[in-house]
Amino acid sequence: MAPKKTLKQILDSEYIENSDDENSKGLEASENALEEDENLEEETDNKDYCVDCKDMKTEIICRDCEEYFCVVCFGMIHRTGRRKKHEFVKISTEQNPLPSAEEEQKRMQESNNKSADHHSKEDSVQPVMESVNSIDQKMLAMLTKHAKYIPMRLTPEERHLLRLLEAALQVSEYTDRVDIISYKSKAKRIVEQLKEMCSVLCGLVIASNLRVGKKLLEMKNFSDISSWFQDVFEIGRRYKIMNPEKMRDTYGKLCYMIMDSRLPQIEDHLEFHLFKPIKTVYDYLTSKPDDQGQALRIFEDKLILYATSQVSPVGKSRAEINRLIRQKENAIEKLVAKYSSKYYSKDDLRQVLYSIGDYNAYVNMNRRPVMRMLERLEAFKDPAIASRYNIGIQYGRNGARLTHDHDRQMQYVQQSLTLWSSIQREMIHLWYIADQDLYSAHEYRLASTGQGLNRIKSCPALYREMQNILRECRSKCTTWVGSSVVHLGDDAVPNALFFLDKYIQVPNILIPFDQALLKINDLVEGDSAIQDYIEAEYGSVEDLKLVILQDAFAHMFDGSGADNFYMSGSCIDGRLTSAWNHTNSIAKKNYYKIFLMTGFIGFNGQEGF
Repeated sequence: MAPKKTLKQILDSEYIENSDDENSKGLEASENALEEDENLEEETDNKDYCVDCKDMKTEIICRDCEEYFCVVCFGMIHRTGRRKKHEFVKISTEQNPLPSAEEEQKRMQESNNKSADHHSKEDSVQPVMESVNSIDQKMLAMLTKHAKYIPMRLTPEERHLLRLLEAALQVSEYTDRVDIISYKSKAKRIVEQLKEMCSVLCGLVIASNLRVGKKLLEMKNFSDISSWFQDVFEIGRRYKIMNPEKMRDTYGKLCYMIMDSRLPQIEDHLEFHLFKPIKTVYDYLTSKPDDQGQALRIFEDKLILYATSQVSPVGKSRAEINRLIRQKENAIEKLVAKYSSKYYSKDDLRQVLYSIGDYNAYVNMNRRPVMRMLERLEAFKDPAIASRYNIGIQYGRNGARLTHDHDRQMQYVQQSLTLWSSIQREMIHLWYIADQDLYSAHEYRLASTGQGLNRIKSCPALYREMQNILRECRSKCTTWVGSSVVHLGDDAVPNALFFLDKYIQVPNILIPFDQALLKINDLVEGDSAIQDYIEAEYGSVEDLKLVILQDAFAHMFDGSGADNFYMSGSCIDGRLTSAWNHTNSIAKKNYYKIFLMTGFIGFNGQEGF
C-alpha cells in the first residue's frame, strides 16, 4: 500500500506517476492515453478490483508486492527494474472466484518458502516476461483501435489550403443569409451562398497560386472540381479537431455549409456536396495498395509506444528530459526506416507517428487538470478540513439552485469531474462520431431555442456513446447525485456542434484554476512580501489553496446552469454550464488578485474573462 499523502502533497499535486523502479520511463503519457480509464489515486481494500486503476477486475496477484492487479496495470508496473522479476499468480475471473484471505496468506507463505530455492526463483522469471509481452500486445491492439479516429496532422500544402479556407469563411455571411426568417426560398438562398463560397475559394487560389488557379479555371462547373472542395473543407474540420481553440468565429459556418450541401434537394441542384470523411491515421495507412499491409505492421512494433509518447518535463531534470527526447527520436527513426516502402515514404510514416503523438499530448493536456482537481478534492474528506472549509450549498444562497450538505456535494463534484475526465479521454472519438451525426443526410429544423434561431438535429450515434460513458461513470458510484439526463438534439443542445462546443470548454475552465494552484508556491518563494500578504490574509499557502478549492467545488457545481430559476441545473450538461457561470464571477472573488499574480489572463486564452 502506498503511504497516505499529506495535505501539502495533495494540494501541491503535480500528478506524477510512481516510478520507483524506473518503470515505463518515456511511456507515461502514451500509456495513460491508451488505457481504458484512469481513476482516482485512492486506497481501497476491495480485492475484486485492481489496486492501481480500481476499475478493472483483478486478474493477477503479485506475490512480492502482495497486491491485486489487472493485466494492464500489472504489465506497466512490472515492465522494468526489480519488479520485473516478481512472482505472480494468474486468476481466472470468469470461472474461479478470488481466493480467500486465508488461502492467499497460505499461498504467500508457500511463496516465501520457495523463494529460498534458486531454481524456483529462476523459473518464475519466464512467466513474467510472457505476461509483459502480452501486455504490450494488448496496448498495441488498443492503439490500432484508436488509430481509426485519430486525425492525420496537416501537411505544409494542406496548411496553405487551410489559410485560404479561413480567409473565405471570414468574409462569408452564410448563416446571416440562410438561417433567417424570409419569404425567399431557403433552398435558393443556400445554393446562392454555397456558389458564392466556392467562387471566393477559387479566387483566392488563383491569387495565391496562378499555376493551380489556372487548372481550376479550365473546369467549366464547380462539380468538375468537387473533390477539391471536399478536400478543402475536410482539412478545416480535421484541423479544428486537434485545435479546438482555433476557428471560433468561422467553424459554425463551415459546418452548416457542409450540412446544407448534403440535403437531397441542394445536392441535386449543385450536383455535388462538400462532405468527405475525416482522414484518420488508419484510413491513411490503408489508402494505398501496399505490400500485404506492410504499413499497418507498425502497430505491432513495441517501439511505437516510445515513438508516440509525450515527454513531460514535470519532476525531471534537464539531462533526463534530453535523454527521453533522444529516445523518442531514435524510436521514430528506427520505425520509419523499418516500415517505409515505395508506397509509404519515411516522411509519410513520420507524419503518422507525429499524428498519434499529437493525440497523446492532446488527451494528457486536457485530462490531467481534471485528474488533479479530483485528487485535490480528496483533501476535503478530512473532518478537520471539512469543518473549516465546508463545500455544502443551499438553494437560493449565492445563486445556488441545489441543496447539498458537505458529503453529498463531495459525491456530486466527484461524479461530475469523473464524467468530465472520461469525456476528455474520449473527446477525439466523440468528435469523430459527432461528425457523422452532424453531416448525415437527415434534415434539421430551424427553431427558436431561447438563444436565437438554431438548427435542431438529432444525434443518435453521439447520444449512444454518451450513454456508454455515463453508464461507465455510474458503475463506479454507489449512488448517483442529481439528474442523469443527456441533452442532445433539443432546445438545450440543438445539435452535435453545440455539444462539442460545450465540452471543449472543460479544459478552458479547469486549466486556469489548476495552473494558479500549481504556481502559488513559486509565487511565494520568489517574493517574501507576497508570502507575508498571504499569511496575513489567509493564514498560510495551504489555507489559500483550500479557500480557492472550497469556492470552486461549492459554486462551480451549484446547479446554476439551469434554463430558468425554477429548474436546477443538475443534468449532465447543466453541470458544465454551472461551472462556466462560476468563471464569469471570478473577478469578484477576494483571491482574484492571486490569480493575476500567477499569470492568469482569462478562461478563453484571451485578456479578460
